Amino acid sequence: MTITAFTGPSPTTARPGRLPGKALFGLFLAGFISILTECLPAGLLPEMSRTLNTGVSVTGQTVTIYALATALGAIPLAWATASWPRKHVLQLALVVVALTNAFTALSENYTLTMVLRFVAGLGTGLIWPLLGGYAARLAPEGRQGRAIAIALAGTPIGLALGIPLGTWLSSLGGWQLAFYASAAVTVMTMAWVLVAVPNLPGQPVDARFRISQVLVVPGLRPILFALATYMIAHNLLYTYITDLLLHLGMADQTGWVLFAFGVTSVLSVLVVGTHIDRHLRKLAVSSTLLFGASVLVLGMVADAPVLVYIAVAAWGFAFGSSPSLFVGATINAAGEAANVAQSITITVFSASIATGGFIGGLLLAGLGTASITWAALILLIVAAVTVIGGKKHAFPRNG
Repeated sequence: MTITAFTGPSPTTARPGRLPGKALFGLFLAGFISILTECLPAGLLPEMSRTLNTGVSVTGQTVTIYALATALGAIPLAWATASWPRKHVLQLALVVVALTNAFTALSENYTLTMVLRFVAGLGTGLIWPLLGGYAARLAPEGRQGRAIAIALAGTPIGLALGIPLGTWLSSLGGWQLAFYASAAVTVMTMAWVLVAVPNLPGQPVDARFRISQVLVVPGLRPILFALATYMIAHNLLYTYITDLLLHLGMADQTGWVLFAFGVTSVLSVLVVGTHIDRHLRKLAVSSTLLFGASVLVLGMVADAPVLVYIAVAAWGFAFGSSPSLFVGATINAAGEAANVAQSITITVFSASIATGGFIGGLLLAGLGTASITWAALILLIVAAVTVIGGKKHAFPRNG
């Protein structure tokens, strides 16, 4: 199987020295709504469980199945739609996300909800592999990196701000209101994309790379392994954050804790975006170590809300820039095959979300809430060793 590779900026859309801000904002919104839709149940699990007549760990699989669908769909859907006009693909995906969010709000049946979440995940499977290449083709020569960073920033900001907002909305009108609001934001995103984002043609067939060739690019497999362990650790904790805070005696402060995570995640995007081109390795190592330290604190604290806030804030700062760091490392390692490598990265990213949610549910049901913290710490130690050891190709010293 092969999928389209990025072949450079479009001369019809790029203007020297100036980023197409309105168009990039449309791509940012698409990324924002994708990650918001994926992880929205994380802050709503107790309320959704009551409506669907299931346990919290079972309801948490609504995150898992969404991510699984994205992981399964990212590469084949990118391949199948490679020759389609880019905006047509993006709008189709957004229609799927909008409709499934609205119908999820209406559903009171667990099986139907899982089916809707799977279909929504397929929609996201169309969006994420598209964003980086689309942004680069819209950008003027020499500014593609910053354009990609803007387009991908919707992912951490969606986690940072969207989910706490969804939790707040659920407190006003039930968890269904959060899904209705998500559907409404998706429709508004479609309108913005329609007006502000140029429609670019699909890539020619002769510009394609084989996935088997890309997977043996030096450094790519360590990057993917580090990404997997990092993201599984994150989702072990984030999917079941409400249970973790209940375990720590802070269930009534979930919204504020998520807000602290969100603020530092946004700050991380701003800080790292300034330095990523020159110091990617240092930032990747620092992100992994800081995340591990924050999880260690969460595993050891008891009756210490201040320390929980500090640990979660550090976690948010470490995680907020992680998509840009891993995608940046992927682009550097893959070179001309960067677009294919990004699709593989999205598959690993989404599969890790699914795996984290699934394993977290098993740990929660079998060993209790505390076990997810220690499992996450073990994974982060493995991730840190991989990042630190990738000195030659994955996370080179000159990066």
